[in-house]
Amino acid sequence: MSFSENNSFLLFKTRRDQIIRFLKEKNTNLDNGVVIIYSDFECDRYVFRQESSFYYLTGINEPGAVLLMYLDGRQILYIPNYGGIREKWCKLDIKIDDNVKNLSEFLCFDEIKYLGNSINGYSFNSIFTKEKYSNFLLDIEFFLNSYKLKEFFTLLDLEFNSRYFTQIQLYKNLFEIFPETREITSDLAPLIHYMRRSKSEVEIDLIYKAVQVTNMAHDSAAKVIAPGRIEHEIQAIVESVFTQAGALRPAFPSIVATGKNTTILHYTKRDQELKPGDLVVVDIGAEYGYYCADLTRTYPVSGKFTKRQKEIYNIVLDAQKYVESLAKPGMFLNNKNVPEKSLNHLAISYFKKFGLEKYFFHGIGHFLGLDVHDVGDTCYPLEYGDVFTIEPGIYIPEENIGIRIEDDFLMVDDGALCLSFDLPKQAQEIENLMRE
Repeated sequence: MSFSENNSFLLFKTRRDQIIRFLKEKNTNLDNGVVIIYSDFECDRYVFRQESSFYYLTGINEPGAVLLMYLDGRQILYIPNYGGIREKWCKLDIKIDDNVKNLSEFLCFDEIKYLGNSINGYSFNSIFTKEKYSNFLLDIEFFLNSYKLKEFFTLLDLEFNSRYFTQIQLYKNLFEIFPETREITSDLAPLIHYMRRSKSEVEIDLIYKAVQVTNMAHDSAAKVIAPGRIEHEIQAIVESVFTQAGALRPAFPSIVATGKNTTILHYTKRDQELKPGDLVVVDIGAEYGYYCADLTRTYPVSGKFTKRQKEIYNIVLDAQKYVESLAKPGMFLNNKNVPEKSLNHLAISYFKKFGLEKYFFHGIGHFLGLDVHDVGDTCYPLEYGDVFTIEPGIYIPEENIGIRIEDDFLMVDDGALCLSFDLPKQAQEIENLMRE
C-alpha cells in the first residue's frame, strides 16, 4: 500500500465506480460485465513499482495482484498466495488473515481473496498456471455460466501494446481456457487514459511536490558542476537529494550529459569527465507519491556561457516562452492536421527563423503524471487539468552544443501555469546560481 498523502482509499474507489457507471450507461443491453486488470510483476534487479493504471484504480503496490470489477458493482482484489513464506523475506502490505474483512473495508473492496493455491517460494512470477490462479478462474467460470448477455473489459489493446507483453499474455491465457471470452472482450484503455489525463487537486499537489524536489536537486547539481567532475558524480548528487526529500526513486533514468553527449537525447552512460568550455545537460525528475516531475536545465561547465552557447541558449529559451504563451485549452501538443494550432509545429516554425529547425528533432512536450511520458494522445486538444512539459532543444553535434530547457505546466482556463516557475533558467540566473 502506498497512498499516504491523505490515507484514504476512497479516492481510488471513486475512480473505479466512475468506470462502472460509464460502462453501465454505455452497455444497457448487458446482463452483466466484468473488468479485469492485472498488476505488474516483480523484477529481481529493482524495487517493485506498480503498473500505473493499476495503481490509479487501487492504490495497491502488490505485485501479481488482479482487480475484478463487475458491472453490478462488486469489486474484488485477488492477491498471490505465498503460503506464509513471503512474510519471512519481505514486508507484506496485504495479508489474508482473521482481519481480512476489516482490511477489505479499509482498502474499499468488497472482498480480498487469494488468486489460487499457494506457490513454492516468496516471489510470484508471471508464468501462468491454473493452480496459481484457481480461485480467480473459478469466479470467471461462474460469471460466464451465470449470464447470457455479458462482456469482458480489459485494460490493454491486446494486439498492439508490446509494452505490457506479460499482462497481454495473461489475458490470452484466459481466452485459451474460456474461448468464448475472445469475442466479448473490449479494450478499456482509452477510457482509463482519458481519466488519467485530467489531474485532480490531490494529483496536482503530488506532481508539484515532485517538481519542488527536482528543483532542489537542480540547485544542488548546479553548485557542484565544474571541470574535472564525472557525469555520474552529478547524477549521484541529484538522486541523493531525491531520497533525502522523500522521493524514493527517480521518475526515469537521470540524464547528465556533457560535451558531445549533450546532443544525444536520452544519454545515460554518465562516464565522461566535464571539461572547461563544454556544456552539461541535466534532465532529471523525482517521483513523489507515484507522480513524476521532468525538468531540464543546461549549464556551462566553467560557470559561464561562451558567446555562441549563450546565443543558442537564448534562442531555445525564447522558443519556450513563445510556445508557453500559445499554450491554451484547444491547442494541441502535436497535431499535423492543424499545424497552426500544434505547439510542436509552431516551435519548428520558430526555429526556422534562425535556420535551426533541423537541429530540433524531438517533440515539444509530453503529458506528465503517474508516468513521466504519461498516457494521453498529443493529437487531442489540450484541456483544463492537463499536466505537460514544454521542452524545446537545439542539438548541433558539429559544435558540441546541445541545449534543452524543460519545465512542467498545468493547463488552466486562461493558459499554461508553470509549476517549476522558481527554477532559474535565464542565462544570467544560471551563471549566478553556479557561483553560489
